[in-house]
Amino acid sequence: MRTPLGRVRNLGASHSGTTDFWRQRLTAVAMTLLIVPVLFVILTLVGRNHAGAAQILGSLPIAIILLLFIVASTWHMKIGMQVVIEDYVHNETLKLVSIMANNFFCFVVALASIYALLKLSSGV
Repeated sequence: MRTPLGRVRNLGASHSGTTDFWRQRLTAVAMTLLIVPVLFVILTLVGRNHAGAAQILGSLPIAIILLLFIVASTWHMKIGMQVVIEDYVHNETLKLVSIMANNFFCFVVALASIYALLKLSSGV
Protein backbone atom coordinates (compact mmCIF):
# COMPACT_ATOMS: atom_id res chain seq x y z
CA MET A 1 0.00 0.00 0.00
CA ARG A 2 1.30 3.44 -0.91
CA THR A 3 0.47 6.75 0.60
CA PRO A 4 -0.38 9.79 -1.55
CA LEU A 5 3.04 11.24 -0.74
CA GLY A 6 4.70 8.03 -1.94
CA ARG A 7 2.82 8.22 -5.22
CA VAL A 8 3.86 11.85 -5.71
CA ARG A 9 7.52 11.16 -5.01
CA ASN A 10 7.50 8.41 -7.65
CA LEU A 11 6.16 11.02 -10.10
CA GLY A 12 3.23 8.91 -11.32
CA ALA A 13 2.87 6.96 -14.55
CA SER A 14 4.58 9.52 -16.77
CA HIS A 15 7.63 9.81 -14.48
CA SER A 16 7.72 13.55 -15.11
CA GLY A 17 5.61 14.89 -12.26
CA THR A 18 3.92 18.19 -13.01
CA THR A 19 6.48 19.46 -15.53
CA ASP A 20 4.17 19.12 -18.53
CA PHE A 21 1.31 20.68 -16.58
CA TRP A 22 3.34 23.79 -15.80
CA ARG A 23 4.85 24.02 -19.29
CA GLN A 24 1.40 23.89 -20.82
CA ARG A 25 0.20 26.65 -18.46
CA LEU A 26 3.29 28.73 -19.27
CA THR A 27 2.73 28.44 -23.02
CA ALA A 28 -0.96 29.27 -22.54
CA VAL A 29 -0.06 32.45 -20.66
CA ALA A 30 2.54 33.34 -23.30
CA MET A 31 -0.01 32.91 -26.08
CA THR A 32 -2.59 34.93 -24.14
CA LEU A 33 -0.13 37.81 -23.77
CA LEU A 34 1.04 37.59 -27.40
CA ILE A 35 -2.39 37.28 -29.05
CA VAL A 36 -3.12 41.04 -28.88
CA PRO A 37 0.08 42.09 -30.70
CA VAL A 38 -0.32 39.22 -33.19
CA LEU A 39 -3.89 40.28 -33.98
CA PHE A 40 -2.70 43.88 -34.34
CA VAL A 41 -0.04 42.76 -36.84
CA ILE A 42 -2.59 40.70 -38.78
CA LEU A 43 -5.03 43.62 -38.91
CA THR A 44 -2.20 45.90 -40.02
CA LEU A 45 -1.46 43.53 -42.92
CA VAL A 46 -5.04 43.60 -44.22
CA GLY A 47 -5.20 45.42 -47.55
CA ARG A 48 -1.42 45.68 -47.99
CA ASN A 49 0.38 44.49 -51.05
CA HIS A 50 3.28 42.04 -50.83
CA ALA A 51 5.92 44.77 -50.51
CA GLY A 52 4.01 46.49 -47.70
CA ALA A 53 3.53 43.22 -45.86
CA ALA A 54 7.23 42.40 -46.24
CA GLN A 55 8.14 45.79 -44.81
CA ILE A 56 5.94 45.27 -41.75
CA LEU A 57 7.03 41.66 -41.18
CA GLY A 58 10.69 42.63 -41.70
CA SER A 59 10.59 44.79 -38.58
CA LEU A 60 12.61 43.14 -35.78
CA PRO A 61 10.02 43.62 -32.97
CA ILE A 62 7.23 42.25 -35.18
CA ALA A 63 9.35 39.26 -36.23
CA ILE A 64 10.23 38.49 -32.60
CA ILE A 65 6.58 38.67 -31.51
CA LEU A 66 5.49 36.35 -34.31
CA LEU A 67 8.34 33.91 -33.71
CA LEU A 68 7.53 33.76 -29.99
CA PHE A 69 3.89 33.12 -30.82
CA ILE A 70 4.79 30.33 -33.26
CA VAL A 71 7.09 28.63 -30.74
CA ALA A 72 4.62 28.97 -27.85
CA SER A 73 1.66 27.71 -29.85
CA THR A 74 3.43 24.71 -31.37
CA TRP A 75 4.94 23.76 -28.02
CA HIS A 76 1.50 24.08 -26.41
CA MET A 77 0.03 21.91 -29.19
CA LYS A 78 2.73 19.28 -28.70
CA ILE A 79 2.22 19.05 -24.94
CA GLY A 80 -1.57 18.96 -25.19
CA MET A 81 -1.62 16.21 -27.79
CA GLN A 82 1.00 14.23 -25.88
CA VAL A 83 -1.15 14.31 -22.74
CA VAL A 84 -4.14 13.05 -24.74
CA ILE A 85 -2.03 10.25 -26.25
CA GLU A 86 -0.63 9.25 -22.85
CA ASP A 87 -4.10 9.18 -21.31
CA TYR A 88 -6.04 7.37 -24.02
CA VAL A 89 -3.62 5.13 -25.95
CA HIS A 90 -3.05 1.98 -23.91
CA ASN A 91 -0.90 -0.08 -26.28
CA GLU A 92 2.69 0.86 -25.38
CA THR A 93 4.06 0.44 -28.91
CA LEU A 94 1.27 2.50 -30.44
CA LYS A 95 1.71 5.10 -27.69
CA LEU A 96 5.44 5.42 -28.42
CA VAL A 97 4.86 5.69 -32.18
CA SER A 98 2.06 8.24 -31.65
CA ILE A 99 4.21 10.42 -29.39
CA MET A 100 7.07 10.29 -31.89
CA ALA A 101 4.70 11.22 -34.73
CA ASN A 102 3.28 14.05 -32.62
CA ASN A 103 6.76 15.42 -31.91
CA PHE A 104 7.69 15.22 -35.59
CA PHE A 105 4.44 16.85 -36.71
CA CYS A 106 4.75 19.75 -34.25
CA PHE A 107 8.37 20.30 -35.25
CA VAL A 108 7.43 20.38 -38.95
CA VAL A 109 4.56 22.80 -38.29
CA ALA A 110 6.89 25.12 -36.37
CA LEU A 111 9.57 24.99 -39.08
CA ALA A 112 7.05 25.56 -41.87
CA SER A 113 5.56 28.53 -40.01
CA ILE A 114 8.96 30.08 -39.35
CA TYR A 115 10.00 29.48 -42.98
CA ALA A 116 6.81 31.16 -44.24
CA LEU A 117 7.39 34.12 -41.92
CA LEU A 118 11.00 34.48 -43.09
CA LYS A 119 9.98 34.14 -46.72
CA LEU A 120 7.30 36.82 -46.35
CA SER A 121 9.51 39.18 -44.38
CA SER A 122 12.35 38.95 -46.90
CA GLY A 123 10.08 40.24 -49.65
CA VAL A 124 10.84 37.36 -52.00
